[in-house]
This record gives sequence, C-alpha cells and structure tokens, in this order.
Amino acid sequence: MTTTGPDWRRLVITAVMLAVSILFLMPFIWMLVTSFKIEKDVFVYPIQWIPRKWNAVANYKEVWFGDYPFYLYYWNSIKVSVLTTLISCTASALAAYGFSKIQFAAGRWLFMIVLVTYMIPGQAILIPQFILYRNIGLFDSHFGLIILGSFSVLGTFMLRQFFMGIHQEFIESAKIDGAGHPRIFSSIALPLVKPAVATYAILRFIWTWNDYQNPLIFLRSDRLFTIPLAMQKFTSLSGEFYSLIMAAAVSAIFPLLLIFIIGQKNVIAGIALGGVKG
Repeated sequence: MTTTGPDWRRLVITAVMLAVSILFLMPFIWMLVTSFKIEKDVFVYPIQWIPRKWNAVANYKEVWFGDYPFYLYYWNSIKVSVLTTLISCTASALAAYGFSKIQFAAGRWLFMIVLVTYMIPGQAILIPQFILYRNIGLFDSHFGLIILGSFSVLGTFMLRQFFMGIHQEFIESAKIDGAGHPRIFSSIALPLVKPAVATYAILRFIWTWNDYQNPLIFLRSDRLFTIPLAMQKFTSLSGEFYSLIMAAAVSAIFPLLLIFIIGQKNVIAGIALGGVKG
C-alpha cells in the first residue's frame, strides 16, 4: 500500500500565485482604505491599513452630493453604457448571424470590407465625425454618444466566429419545419451563443464606461458628463484632498467590479465555448 504525499510543486505554485495576487491587489486596497481616512492620515508612514480615525461617511457624502455631485454623472454613465451595450449587442449579433448563416452574393466581400474598416484608427476620423455631428445636431448629446459606440466591427467579428460554430444541421432542420431566419436567429442560434453574447456585453459595457475620448470630444455641457470626465474635473478641483479623490475612484470602479462578479460565469462559459466550437 502506497501513500501519496502532498504535491509540493502545486503547493509552491499556488503560494506564488497567491503572493502575486496580493501584490496586485495592494494598490486597490490602499485606495479603498484611503477613501475611509481623514486627510492628515493619508500619507502617514508606516501605512495605516486600518484607519485609526474613520471619515468614510463625510468623504463619500462630499463626493456624491457635494459641489460636483457624482450621482448625476453616475446616471449619465449608466444610461450611456447600458443603451450602448444593448444596441451594440443586438446589431453585432444580427450582423454576425447574417454573415455566418445567410448565403448571399458578395457576402464574403462585404464582410471583408467591414473588417477593413477596423484597420482605420478611431483618431483618424474624429474630425469628420465632429463636423458631421455638429451639422446633424447630435453634438453635445447622449444620443450621439450612444450612436458612436453602438456599432462594432470587433463585436461582429467575434460573434460571427461563434455563430459559425453552430452546426448547419440545426439551421436546415428549422427551415424544414417552416421557420424563417428571424425565428431561427431568436429561437435557435442566439441561445446557443448566449455565453459569447454575454461576454461581449460585459466587454462593451466596460469599454463604454471607461471611454474618455468620445465624451471629451462630443460633450460640452457639465450636466451631460460621464464618469471619466467627472473624475478628471473632480481631480483638478480637489487635487490636494487625496481621501476625496480615492473615494471618487472607488465609486467610479465599483460598477465594473459588480458587472464582472455577476457575469464571470458567462465569461468563463464563453471562453469554454470558443475552445470547443466546431
């Protein structure tokens, strides 16, 4: 009878990965702890990982309801990010299904043209976009900002790869039963690639929430600012109060952490689906 001892190699790797994880989390932990401190304790050495004097209520109250209220910019970012994500997922999924499962003349060439547009840097078309938006009345509006991020070549390409993994027999069987493409898309194809769509939705939400360039160029009114612009202005106005800046930073990233925690199972399922498709 043989006994198996502990797997020392795996234990060492686990310990190293744990140490690296803690190392990467330390800046976030410091930011979170600093947001609870009074200002004079922020740079006390050695670092106070547990504040001796808590000031969390006052700090977050100032950030959310002070002279530069974050609740307004939170609402702006939530509105823009959620609507952009919904429209982008819908448009990308429809386009991906069309390019992968509907055979039509010049379909491959049309898809190649779509991919070529991805090679054009976004900065190269900022001036034409700016002029166009001013002429058609979409400048300085959330609707214009939503339209900018609602159509993604990357999303179409990504989802097309997953739709191509659906066996053609499913589509043909549905056609024999009398289903058209709208019914096939909504009842058969889309449920099969749901993890991939959820993964893209999470990525699209994060990209839109963190977007700084488009709001900076296409928004002028303070009341329309999103979180990245609000953070920049709040930092410039409160540059000497690091406890307030850290409270604002924690508030800004909290929705992203929440979205990832809620959707991490779908992200893992999407990766697994990509690994076994076809």
